[in-house]
Amino acid sequence: MPEFIVLKKIGGHSSDGLESVEAGANAPKHQIEVHDIGAEEARDIAQDADVAAIARPMPVTLIRPFDVGAAPASADVWGLSVVRADTSAFSGDGVVVAVLDTGIDRSHPAFTGVNIVEKDFTGSGDGDRHGHGTHCAGTIFGRDVGGTRIGIARGVKKALIGKVLNDTGGGTSEMMFRGLQWALDQGAQVISMSLGFDFPGAAKRMIAAGLPEEAAVSNALESYRSNLRFFDALMQLVKARGAFGDTAVVVAASGNESNRPKFTVAASLPAAASDVVSVAALGRDNDGKLKIADFSNTMARIAAPGVDIVSAKVGGGLQSMSGTSMACPHVAGVAALWWEALKKSGAVKPTADLVVAKMMASAMTETVLPAFGPNDRGTGSVTSPQ
Repeated sequence: MPEFIVLKKIGGHSSDGLESVEAGANAPKHQIEVHDIGAEEARDIAQDADVAAIARPMPVTLIRPFDVGAAPASADVWGLSVVRADTSAFSGDGVVVAVLDTGIDRSHPAFTGVNIVEKDFTGSGDGDRHGHGTHCAGTIFGRDVGGTRIGIARGVKKALIGKVLNDTGGGTSEMMFRGLQWALDQGAQVISMSLGFDFPGAAKRMIAAGLPEEAAVSNALESYRSNLRFFDALMQLVKARGAFGDTAVVVAASGNESNRPKFTVAASLPAAASDVVSVAALGRDNDGKLKIADFSNTMARIAAPGVDIVSAKVGGGLQSMSGTSMACPHVAGVAALWWEALKKSGAVKPTADLVVAKMMASAMTETVLPAFGPNDRGTGSVTSPQ
């Protein structure tokens, strides 16, 4: 029997061990279930008034970075100044950040003093044996390493690390959905996801299992659509919690499938889902001006540095990576700064919508070469509160 994941609205606290989101006594609640059922039974379940969405799990993979290598002797952490984190009066103090990725090397000096809460959804165990998650976490809240600043929100004291990608960088949409739900349940205010749905991989698996190519592509497309509906439904339930004071900014990499000037590819899931802040990658031209990286997908909502980004390396030290995976944590870190800034202003209570509105309104277009329009860089280059 094939598996289906079900997003179910519930009226009370979850029992029987299922994960649930509880944002106050009267807040909307929901749970994720997995059923081994056939397609016909899945259609029947979808008619249940308490079922918000149903989907067949899809493969999910990290958005693989380019140009992975050792950091230069004089590390140029140029993204910090571009997003103006180096001049910000804020550090992310008091903000809870979640990173859904390949895990983290919690023993790295970059994470000294951070209360790290780990949960593995892949079965491969806590810790990062890949390096992707550690690098992303370092950009968001890493402390200085050997005198080099790498982190945007160095005042973050609690980080939720959901391992939703295994040691080879693979996972499923079920793992990602459960990781997202766990992060929300644990009080995350900013969630960073540098990963994407693997549509080609889903089709290849079905073909390898003996399904004709046409049927495999059709089935993979339907799985993709149902997962998009699932993600949108989950985000709508998350947004509904905002009235009860429990919201989170969800940030995702737009993807690295473009190849400018030959062609561009639009942002995929989860970046393409409703209310997700999708991020394009910025690089520098020969004159030091900002441009959209050749690999960066279109239809992003905002842009951030994503080429030659220096951050934490598994086992210690630093390394350089390029990709929208590296741009995404820049925006997550800046979101933490804005969350703190709104809280300390005393004028309003921080919410995900307010933080996103601040980031969009303060994004700079004049720093990005005019050849790149809104379709490439969204509202512009993200900037920190001062």
